Amino acid sequence: MKKIIPLLLLLTSIFPVIASAQTISPEAAIASIDMAWVMIAAFLVFFMHAGFAMVESGFTRSKNALNILMKNFMTISIASILYFLVGYGIMFGNSGGGFIGLDGFLLSGHEDQIGFFVFQAVFAATCATIISGAVAERMKLSAYLLLTLLMTGLIYPIVGHWVWGGGWLSELGFVDFAGSTVVHMTGAAGALATVMFLGPRLGKYSGNRTNVIQGHNIPLGALGVFILWFGWFGFNGGSTLAADPSLVPSVIAATLLSASAGVVASAMYSQIKFKKIDASLTLNGALAGLVGITAGAADLSATGAIITGFIAGIILVEAVQLFDRVFKIDDPVGAIAVHGICGAWGTLAVGLFATNGGLFYGGGGELLFIQTAGIVAVAVWTMAATSIGVFIIKKTIGIRVSQREEIAGLDFYEHGASAYERSGSIFNENTPQTVDGDFGVGLLKRLNSIDHKENNTVH
Repeated sequence: MKKIIPLLLLLTSIFPVIASAQTISPEAAIASIDMAWVMIAAFLVFFMHAGFAMVESGFTRSKNALNILMKNFMTISIASILYFLVGYGIMFGNSGGGFIGLDGFLLSGHEDQIGFFVFQAVFAATCATIISGAVAERMKLSAYLLLTLLMTGLIYPIVGHWVWGGGWLSELGFVDFAGSTVVHMTGAAGALATVMFLGPRLGKYSGNRTNVIQGHNIPLGALGVFILWFGWFGFNGGSTLAADPSLVPSVIAATLLSASAGVVASAMYSQIKFKKIDASLTLNGALAGLVGITAGAADLSATGAIITGFIAGIILVEAVQLFDRVFKIDDPVGAIAVHGICGAWGTLAVGLFATNGGLFYGGGGELLFIQTAGIVAVAVWTMAATSIGVFIIKKTIGIRVSQREEIAGLDFYEHGASAYERSGSIFNENTPQTVDGDFGVGLLKRLNSIDHKENNTVH
C-alpha cells in the first residue's frame, strides 16, 4: 500500500501535463523552450555578480571587503531598476539616426519582451560592475553609485543600441555576439577614465618604484573566477536567444576552450617571464580567454577559439604589467587589462578568425576594418562621456575618500563595520611597513591613538 500511494500521486500529476501537451502547438512548445533557456542563462549571468564580488574582495585588502560587497549588491539593484526605466528604451527603442533609442521606456510597447529585458538587464549590471574592481579601495561609495547611474542609464545603452539595437555599427556589419566590446570594453573604458581622475592607492607608487599591494584572500578570488567561468556559459550561450541545438553547444564549447587556453597561456607565459607561475595572472588568464571569445563565440571554430584564448592569455600578462608599471594606472584586480584590452582583442579576432568573412578564411580585410572602427568609436564615446560625468562628480561631491579613511579602510568609514572580526584595532595591518615613512602600520597606530584621545576628550 505504501508503494501504491506514491505511484497514484505521480500518475495524477502526469496525466494533466499529458492532456495539456496535446493542445500545445509545436511553435508554442519551441517558444517555451527558448524562453526557458534564456531565463536559465539570465540566472547564470546574475550569479556572475557573486563571482565579481569574490574576485574583487579576494584581490584587495580585507579592510575594504565589505565595501566591495556593498558596491556589487548596489550595482545589480540600481542597474536592474534604471535599465527598466530608461536603459532598455535607449538600447532597443526605435532608432534616432542610428545613435539612440527614442521610445520603449518602462517597456512601453515592449511588454511582451519582459524575458528579453531580464536577460539584458543583468548584462547592463555586468558592464557597470567592471568599474567597481578598478576603483576599489579609494573611491567614495556615493560617487561610485552616481557613476553606476550614468553607466547603466546612458553610456552602456547607447553602445548597445549601436551594435544590438539596429544602430549604425550594426548597419556597418560590426560583429559582437555577446559583448566583448559592448559589455566588457565599455566597462573597462569607463574604468580607465575614472581611474585617471581618481589616481592610485596610497603607497602604490614611490617615485619610479611600483609596490605590490597584496590581495588578502586569493582562494576567495579563485572561487570568484570559477563562478564567473560557470556563469559565462549562460552569458555566451544565452546570447543565442534560443535553445538552438545547432548553435548553443558550439558556443559553449568555444567558451570552454578559449577560457582553458587563456589559463594555459597565462601560466606558461608567466613562468617564462617571471620564472614562476603567477597565481593572480593565471586566474585572470581564464577571464581573459572568456572576454576574448565573447565577441566571436558563434562565429569562430573550435580551433579559432583556442587560438583567441591563448593569445588573450599572453596579452593579459603584458597588459597588466604595462598599465601597472609603465602607465602607473592602479587597477587592483586587473579589470582594465582583462575586460578592455582582451575585449578589444576578442573583437579584432572576429575579423581574423570568423569562419564567414574572417581574414584568414578568405574574407579579406573588410570585416577587420569594421571591427577596428567599432572598437575606436566605443572607446572614444565611453571615455569621453565617463570623463565628463566623473569630472562633474569630482567638482560637486568629490570622488575619493580622505587619506585617513583610505588608510583605515572603507569598511569602517563607509559602513561602520568590517567584513571580518578583528581584535586590538579597527585597522588592517597587512600593508608592508617599508613603503613610505608617512605610510604604513606606524601611521595606522598613530591614527588609532588619536581616536582614543578623541574618545577620552568626549567622555
